[in-house]
This record gives sequence, structure tokens and C-alpha cells, in this order.
Amino acid sequence: MIGVADLGRRNKNRIGRNIQGILLLDKPVGLTSNAALQEAKRAFKASKAGHTGSLDPIATGLLPVCFGEATKISSFFLSADKKYNSIFTLGIATNTGDAEGQELSRVERLNVSDEAIKRALDEFRGTLEQIPPMYSAVKYQGQPLYKLARKGIEIERKPRRVTVYDLSFSRVDEASIEINLHCSSGFYVRSLAHELGQELGCGAHVSSLERTGVGQFSLQQAVPLDRLTEETDLQVLDSLLIPMDSGLQHLPGVNLTDDAAYYLCRGQPVKAANAPHDGWVRLYTSEAGFLGVGKVLDDGRVAPKRLFNIR
Repeated sequence: MIGVADLGRRNKNRIGRNIQGILLLDKPVGLTSNAALQEAKRAFKASKAGHTGSLDPIATGLLPVCFGEATKISSFFLSADKKYNSIFTLGIATNTGDAEGQELSRVERLNVSDEAIKRALDEFRGTLEQIPPMYSAVKYQGQPLYKLARKGIEIERKPRRVTVYDLSFSRVDEASIEINLHCSSGFYVRSLAHELGQELGCGAHVSSLERTGVGQFSLQQAVPLDRLTEETDLQVLDSLLIPMDSGLQHLPGVNLTDDAAYYLCRGQPVKAANAPHDGWVRLYTSEAGFLGVGKVLDDGRVAPKRLFNIR
């Protein structure tokens, strides 16, 4: 049987079950992403797990969790498009851009029309430059910005290029609007609320936030955290996991001969008849099934990048 190199002695000493796969978790409000991850890891009694992009404690919704070898593909979730539903409160600006921050300004009498909101939102569609908020995990000289912000320190941040594919709103009441957003990775909804409030001249902040999509996955597929913590049957929990390659369906699939897979699993680039001209690919063989992820080189060969040991 062809295979990938053994995980090594270090992994043999891990405490917990060596399970593989992806869990689509519905994170509840009030928990950090890491706290939700640790609860899921305990429920599965898993030896290794990692989440795929933080949600603030105020936020709820879809948080893909990778178990075992699936942690090697977490970066593909980090770079995936995201979808959000959010409530923006108009007339109040906060230092964090959300409801957990300190109030900076307030407009007592709002007079913001739907037409004004539509015109303002037009400025935020398409590809644009967005400045990350100070209350974010972006690092400056090795330190997260939010730690500096808590000390009252504000530094100049470089804008980042992001894309808004779809952006719409509906009225909740006079002082609140519901935002539906489809955006690229790296987009900050709190920055959108802050900048929209500035554009409208009244200030605004995020009062609730729900992530409804990550890449091809939707919140409707997700499992609530309390279902995991209440379930004691590990076989039932394992049935909630989805295969590792299901999170990579946006990448072309490449089938390798058993001989090619043999050399690929030993770190060598190989030829593949059905490979595209460039980019990342999913790698399969008839004997071992899903092998991992590779990248097409300039000469057309496929080089191994992230291979999985799932034996």
C-alpha cells in the first residue's frame, strides 16, 4: 500500500483520539473562537484540533473546526470568502466598532433616509482599501493591535485590499439596519459599520453579527455547540464530521497513478495527465483515495504541499 510518511513519535504521545475530519460548528454568542474550539475538542476527546478564523465573542455562526490532519488545510478556510448577517445601530459610535466598546459619540435625533443609506453603501461595493480597526488581531511588531488599543495606543495601519461581492440592507427600526454581506477574507464588518456611520454623519456600530457562510459551506450545515456538549456517544459525534477534501471542492481534482503517488508521497514532483496549467490541486489515487494538496509547477509537474496520513 502506498502511503504518506508516519506522523512520528511526537504524535504517538498525544493524549486523546486521533480523529480526522472537519466539523462545521455554530458558535454561540459570548465565547471566543478558541473557547468554542476547546469545548468541541473535549466533546470529541480529540488529540488535535484547530479553528479556521476567529469570530469575536459578540459574534455567532459558522466556525469550521479541523481535527487531526485536517488542520493542515485550515489556511484554505482562512482565505475563503465569507458571508455575514449583521445589525448596525445608527447614531452611536464606539471605540471598538461594536456593542462591547465604549461610546464615543451619540446622535439623539436620527434623520437618516433609506436613500441616504443606499447611496452610502454604494461606496463599499467592489474592490476597495480597508483599514483594519485597532481592536483587531492584526499584529504590529509582533503584538496584536487590540493589546495596544487597550493601553490607549493607536498606530497608523496600512490599508488592505478587500472585495465586497454583495451588500444589501433592510430596516429593523429607525435606529437599526440589517446588513447582508458577501466579502473576501480579511474584511472587517466593524470597520464597515464605523465607516458607514461616518459617511452618514451619525456614527454606527455592530450590535450583532452572525457568520452565515465560509467558502462553499453555509450555517444551515452547522452543528450547535450545545449538541456536542450534551452528546456522550462518540460514534454519533464522529458521524457529524465531514471528509477533509469536502472543504477543498473549489480546487481542481487530480488523479495520480499509483506509481506517481508513490514518488509524490516521498516529496518528489510528478507528472499528472489531467492536471491544470497552474494553481493548487486536490490529489487522489485509486488505491489510497485522497492524498492531500499539491501545486502545479511551471513545468507542469505537481509538487506535494500538504499531504495527509490518515491510515
